[in-house]
Amino acid sequence: VYNKSKRMEEKEMGRKRTPGEEARRELIRELLSNANVTGMEDIQRLFRETIAEFLEGSLDAELDETLGYGRYDHTARTESGTTNSRNGHSRKTLKTSAGKIDVNIPRDRNGEFEPRILPKNQTSISTTIESKIVSMYAKGMTTSDIQAHIKDIYGMDISDTTVSRITDKILPEAREWQQRPLESVYAVVFMDAIYYHVRSEGQIVKKAVYIAIGVNPEGRKSVLGMWVGENESAKFWASVLNNLKNRKVEDILIACTNNLTGFSEAIAAVFPKTDIQNCIIHQLRNSSKYVSYKDIKALMADLKQVYQAVDEQSALAALDDFAEIWDKKYPKISKSWRENWANLSTYFKFPEELRRLIYTTNAIEGFNRQLRKVTKSKPVFPTDDSLFKMLYLAMLDITKKWTCRRQDWAQIYPQLALYYSGRIPE
Repeated sequence: VYNKSKRMEEKEMGRKRTPGEEARRELIRELLSNANVTGMEDIQRLFRETIAEFLEGSLDAELDETLGYGRYDHTARTESGTTNSRNGHSRKTLKTSAGKIDVNIPRDRNGEFEPRILPKNQTSISTTIESKIVSMYAKGMTTSDIQAHIKDIYGMDISDTTVSRITDKILPEAREWQQRPLESVYAVVFMDAIYYHVRSEGQIVKKAVYIAIGVNPEGRKSVLGMWVGENESAKFWASVLNNLKNRKVEDILIACTNNLTGFSEAIAAVFPKTDIQNCIIHQLRNSSKYVSYKDIKALMADLKQVYQAVDEQSALAALDDFAEIWDKKYPKISKSWRENWANLSTYFKFPEELRRLIYTTNAIEGFNRQLRKVTKSKPVFPTDDSLFKMLYLAMLDITKKWTCRRQDWAQIYPQLALYYSGRIPE
């Protein structure tokens, strides 16, 4: 009981400080007393002065290293044989999380001094704030929300122009990512489009963002690219596929897509060996679009017999049964399944684990849902670049968790190796 009460007492009192921590606390108390600190404004002022002192001391040390001798070390200067020397100071105003500070920058006579701790063109050391702004923007916060948060946390006023300027620094990185070389082979590539409103030439137009997600031979998925274009078309998808090929993709084993007209032809033109699997969920949505609510439950149960059949032959028999029951009332449904059968039935030739991976584009639709969560606060984007910038930052945030391969990859990979012998790396 005594030991328990003693532990509780220690817990209430807090962790005991180490001798080093206690010594630092004593120095801080002495500093606060000498500086006559009575409130948070005094602490911020002291913090700014501390930053300035640290930077100036560091800059002086860097110049000593560049010259090869210290400020008053005349012997070392003579021995070094250099003709260079100190040449006064210039003043620079820096933005920090505690406000603006003035720093004296030492100069050399020959103009050779290149500070590392504070590069010549740097006007801010608020990298923490910038990273916070980028992080908030990536999570879909509006410019006004970001301004308010920065004001609350750091006491700094920033404009919407500043937010845009900071986030625009991401664009070169995003474009480089969009053009990076890819792997030579992908086991599966999911392709889909998501729509946004963008201002263009004084009008608000609906634009498609084409997205490709690949699963490599090791079972790890990644976003291969995101392309802003006009309304979804097979022609634009062909340009996306050519972009993948130009970035060193030599082969795609299976492409999972919606049933957009001309999509299959576009894939066959660029990757002729690729098997195509149209999304069953898309097909089901199209099939149920004009079905009466009274019939929907029974009709979908009969369709389930088709897409969950054990093999293609059984699926076709189930489709015949479906047509016999429903064609009089909904003749277009079985007709649509038959017209698209070549690309709807690809998954029947594979075992169960591989079927589950490719019969639907859920992998990319889940990603799209997360993008919509981030972008829902932006009903209209001012430019294509602003849309791409936000999607890129959101993508980085979403894919942080994409570090492991699929759990069932140990079962899927041997099947791929069997069906695509010679095309998938051992």
